Amino acid sequence: MIKKIFVLFLCCVLYSVNAQNMSAKAILEKAINYHDEDSKWERFNDKFTVVMTTSNSPKRTSNISINLPQEYFSVTATKDTVTTTYTLNKGKCKMAYNGKVIDSTQAKEKKMSCNRAMLYKNYYSYLYGLPMKLKGSGTNLSDKVEKKTFKDKDYLVLKVTYDEAVGSDVWYFYFNPKTYAMEVYQFFKTDENGKEKPDTGEYILLSEEALINDIKMPKVRAWYYNKDDKYLGTDTLVED
Repeated sequence: MIKKIFVLFLCCVLYSVNAQNMSAKAILEKAINYHDEDSKWERFNDKFTVVMTTSNSPKRTSNISINLPQEYFSVTATKDTVTTTYTLNKGKCKMAYNGKVIDSTQAKEKKMSCNRAMLYKNYYSYLYGLPMKLKGSGTNLSDKVEKKTFKDKDYLVLKVTYDEAVGSDVWYFYFNPKTYAMEVYQFFKTDENGKEKPDTGEYILLSEEALINDIKMPKVRAWYYNKDDKYLGTDTLVED
């Protein structure tokens, strides 16, 4: 019995040492392998639904379609009695309001635009493409691997910055040290010198999983302010 306990303890120690000595790139590769074992993100072509809930606003249901090989993106969002649709097909933008296609003048009256369509495309493609998107162009992965305790759980943390053309926020990605599943991410705004502003930004707690196109995606994303832990809202992924 004592021998078994010693062997188990030794394995845990060796595992901890190996995890701590791994490079940032190696940890990212393991995380990508966990979420996208068959490397399907590059060929992603599927649909899913995201339901956003907040404490003081009606829920919003967004039906999303992404076909990366065909450069196609569409999101149809319904909140109360209003439904908006944004579609980008090989860069060509189309919008609809309550099921009726509208032109740019009508879209402006509805506070809709092709810039917003691009924003939604980038938003959903980025968040639901993580951690695979961390290997994308303009993404700068720090060599340093941090070991942090966040919300009473231990994580391996990778820091990411972006080229100026991509974004100025500093992001941190928290991975389970045993499975390498992505369980938290966090971002901070920066000042004119590129220094992090600690009272800015948000952190997002990820829980449960949904299998979309054979990719393990976080099912529930709960958003909070870094400054005071104030709850902002939750996105729940629903498989179509």
